[in-house]
Amino acid sequence: MTQNADNGDFEPMWQRLLWMIIIAVLLSFAQSLLWVITIAQFIIMLVNKREPNEQLQEFGTTMGVWMAKAVRYLTAGSEVKPWPWTELD
Repeated sequence: MTQNADNGDFEPMWQRLLWMIIIAVLLSFAQSLLWVITIAQFIIMLVNKREPNEQLQEFGTTMGVWMAKAVRYLTAGSEVKPWPWTELD
């Protein structure tokens, strides 16, 4: 095998490693944000007789989809990177 073929094999893996690190950091941030949203929604439900905030519900659903895509990419279950690289579903 030539050196060019070796570089071709390893270059995409280094690029993927970079994306994986960036996405893992974003996923960690998202997990922290999830705690804030969870506590806020609980307080809102306490005050509003168990009625949740609809915007937080929708944001939570969108965030869950993003987190699932991120985990699939990190675990090689998918080659599709999450938003902002692709559309946010």
